[in-house]
Amino acid sequence: MEVITITGAQDTPAVLLDRDNGKFEISGKSFPADVGQFYKPILDWLEEYAQNPIEKTVFVMKMDYFNTASSKVILDILYKLEDIAGDGHNVEIKWYYPDDDEDMKETGEEYDEIVDVPFELIEYTVQYEN
Repeated sequence: MEVITITGAQDTPAVLLDRDNGKFEISGKSFPADVGQFYKPILDWLEEYAQNPIEKTVFVMKMDYFNTASSKVILDILYKLEDIAGDGHNVEIKWYYPDDDEDMKETGEEYDEIVDVPFELIEYTVQYEN
């Protein structure tokens, strides 16, 4: 499968989808002008990946911020992971949130309640530059 690597920008997250090396991560900020256009290749890749996933899929979400439109697509991604798990595959979601961002923690908790996939919430400390 083709590897998807997208460098994060001011309004779009960094993305790494690498089946062969077992790396699945979306991180950063997400409020692209056209959410559908940005996330379409990611959703298409996951659709293809679902046909032949690796033994254990650990999907990392480490978002600093996302808008409402992005939250819908993130949920679509989580539903696709739920479908893969529902087919009997080992899937886990690691939801990282900044220790000073209660909203992002609560969002992870809400997603955890919505999708039937093992969900780990992981707090981390943001290092701010002076």
